[in-house]
Amino acid sequence: MANRRRAKLVPQCDQAIQQWKYEIANELGIGVAQSSSMAGLNYEMAGELGGAGGSSGRQEYWGFLTAREAGAVGGTITKRLIAQAETEAAQTLL
Repeated sequence: MANRRRAKLVPQCDQAIQQWKYEIANELGIGVAQSSSMAGLNYEMAGELGGAGGSSGRQEYWGFLTAREAGAVGGTITKRLIAQAETEAAQTLL
């Protein structure tokens, strides 16, 4: 299967989403290991191995998570995005 990357509608939100990802993982009691062993890999390869590909040379490894844990983090991000959109929509209607 081809690995397709979708263009982000709002690329500026990437940093906020990353921050939410770590906050939510912490709230759910899911630890994320910091690894400098993947620092020599290029971004594409690090992505395949579960690294986030940062400019600091340190990679965050999420590959040890179960599907349930990863889904809980992603689902909570989605819930927060929907709640934020609903709040903003309600404010514009007032």
